This record gives sequence, C-alpha cells and structure tokens, in this order.
Amino acid sequence: MRQTEHDRDENTLPATMPAYEAVRELTRLEPPEQAEIFEQIPEQQATAIFGLLDKGVQQQLVDRLPPAQVVRLVESLEPDDRAQLLEELPAPTARNLLSNLSPHERQMTAQLLGFPEESVGRIMTPEFLALGPGLTVAQALEKIRREGQAAETIYVLPLLDDEHHLLGLVYLKDLVLAPCDQLVDELADTMVRPLPALEDQEVAARLIQMTDTLAAPVVDKEGRLLGLVTVDDAMDVLDREVEEDLAWAGGSEPLARPYFSVSALRLARTRVIWLLALALAAILTVNVLSAFEATLEAVISLALFIPLLIDTGGNCGAQSATTLVRAMSVGEIGPQDLLRVLGRECLVGLLLGAMLAAIGVIPLWLFVGGPVALVVALTLIVICSLAATAGAAVPVLADRIGIDPAVASAPFITTLIDAAGLLAYFLIARAILF
Repeated sequence: MRQTEHDRDENTLPATMPAYEAVRELTRLEPPEQAEIFEQIPEQQATAIFGLLDKGVQQQLVDRLPPAQVVRLVESLEPDDRAQLLEELPAPTARNLLSNLSPHERQMTAQLLGFPEESVGRIMTPEFLALGPGLTVAQALEKIRREGQAAETIYVLPLLDDEHHLLGLVYLKDLVLAPCDQLVDELADTMVRPLPALEDQEVAARLIQMTDTLAAPVVDKEGRLLGLVTVDDAMDVLDREVEEDLAWAGGSEPLARPYFSVSALRLARTRVIWLLALALAAILTVNVLSAFEATLEAVISLALFIPLLIDTGGNCGAQSATTLVRAMSVGEIGPQDLLRVLGRECLVGLLLGAMLAAIGVIPLWLFVGGPVALVVALTLIVICSLAATAGAAVPVLADRIGIDPAVASAPFITTLIDAAGLLAYFLIARAILF
C-alpha cells in the first residue's frame, strides 16, 4: 500500500514496506525530512534501504545522521558501493569514515579508491569466491556452501591457478546440473574476455550488456584477477550515462541526484550557464536579420516564414544529433566514420527538405505567389540539408576532440542552424526576387 501524507507526518515508514518502495518514498522528500524519517527506521530495515538509495541521497543522509549510525550504514555497503559514496563526499568526511571502518573493509575500500575515477577498478567487487583447477563439482558446491556468504555473487565463479591468474569462469547453473564427479575445469568458460582494471566503466558496462553475463572478471596487467564487475553495477553505470546525456542534450548540467533533493537555486545554476551561452550564440541570428533588413522591408511577406524555417531547421538538426549521439553511445559509429556519416545525413536532409517543399509549395503559391513560394521551398531543402549535416558533424567532431557528444547536441545545433538557415533564406530571396 502506498504511504499516505498522514503516514509521513508521523516520521516513520511501515516496517513491512519493501525496501524499494521505502527508497521511492524517501527520494520524494526534502533532505531534512529524509534524515528525520531515516533516524526512526529499525537498523536492519535502514541498512537495506540505505544500500538502494541514490548516491546523492546517501551523501545527504551522511551529512545529517548521527556519526555512529553513519559508520554502521557505510560499513554495511558493498565495497564498490562504499567507494563510490566516499568519492562523492568531502575529503575530510571521507577520510574520517574510512578510518572508522573495520580493517578488512577499510583495506578493500582503499584498494578500490586507488583506481582512477570512471575506471572499472572503481566499480568492481573484490569479494568473490574463486575455484581452483582439479576440484570436482561436489567439492566446488561444498566450498560455495561453506564460503559463499562472504562473496557478493556466487552465480559466476572465477577459475584461478596458484598464482591467481584467470583461467576461465564457472557458472553456478552448470555446477548444479553437472555430475558430482565431473571436474570444474571441464565446465569453465575459457573464452571469456577479462576487463583491464583501467578500462572505462561505460565500455565495460556495454560489454556486459552485449554478452548478457551476470559478472565480468577484472584483471591487472599480468592477468591476475582483482575482482568482478556485477551486472547491477554495470546497469548503474549505463543509467548514469543516459541521465547525463539527457541533461546535456537538454541544455543543462546533470543533477547527479534525485530532483527533490536539489534546491531551486542549484536547479537554476545548472541551467543558467547554458542559457547564457545560447543567448550569446543567438546574437548571430540577430546580426543576420540586421544585415538583411532592407530585403525584409522590400518583401514583407518573407518575415512570415522565418519562424517556420528556423523551427524546421532546428528540429531537423536535433533529430540528427539525437540519432548520432545514441548511435555513438552504443558503439555503432565512431570518429573514423565521420565522412560516411556526413554523406548519409546530408542525403537524409535533402530528402526531408524535398518532401516538405513538395508538400508545401502549392499552398504557399496560392498564399503568397510563385516567387516567394519558390524561395521558401528552396530554403527548406537547403536548411534541412545543412541542419542534418551539422547535427551529425557536431557530435562526431566533439567526440574526436574529447568532448562528450551530448554536450554539443540539440540546443547548440538549433542555435547554429537558426543563423545559418536565415542566411541561406535571405541569399536565396535576393537571388530570386531582386
């Protein structure tokens, strides 16, 4: 049953509420309310809920809950989740929490924090259960029953030699279904591709998604196993990337935390820089209009179609940019495909412009006469070609120079096409009408 406003006023969550529902309810509250309610939750329930919360909400609770409770909650996290939380906290707070962890948990967390941000090493779990060659299925299953509680996952079991080198992966399903006297060596998947610890997180997450695996091994330069990246952590990485791309594509900075956990001032700050930048870029459009003021005065009807043309160009460019950013994010195209992509999108733009011109030329002819209708029709073809080409070029070029393609997508391209489209419009008008 969904929690009511009356329930929230009592500063508690029902003890029978599933953890994921409690997370949803807490996420909808302001930070002071989150902490006030969280303090009243029984410890076992609080631990389960805390592990599922967004890192931004966890950070806010760390700032507001009693220190002793914070240490218990942080200690309860998996090492990879704990490392991700600590890297988001102010350095003094992170050091204090790390020093209060148990020696074993502190060592594992420090190991993960030693890897660069955005690397696979930061999100792997060092808590895994390994098997050795020569074990029978019965011996492996007994080892899982005896030691599996300490591992984050037992569904994927690395097979290691005496020097900790990865020989392959053994899957729990295969163990359960195999004869008890069969050797685990015969069940091992030796074709698995290990991930270097310094590999980019998104690349690793895409690989896990493509291969439908539950966990992927992470190795050092010598091929020794360091940990596993589980599918839940891989999906978290992809979710963050999607959120960032959506924010950049919309012309604002990523929030990196739930909406209600962000103040109105911070929301404004994430948007104002982009609005200022786009406003400055829009000066190009004003300059174009100023340069062709005499043309507008001579043929007033040209002004009627300016909103239609710049909106069509902006939308066409945004469509192209969105398609390209998505294709790049899943690895379908790369910077080496620039010329091929530009030719393809230019053709698409020509086709779109021709379709729109063919549909609109007769109504325009009846409305404003043949010459102006011809100007608008030709401009539609030109502006759609320019917009589609620019929408493809900007993300690919941004990626080539090391900028997130989503940063230079829809809003930037729309502003660019506004000026370029108007310039094309007035040049065509001058050529035909004067």
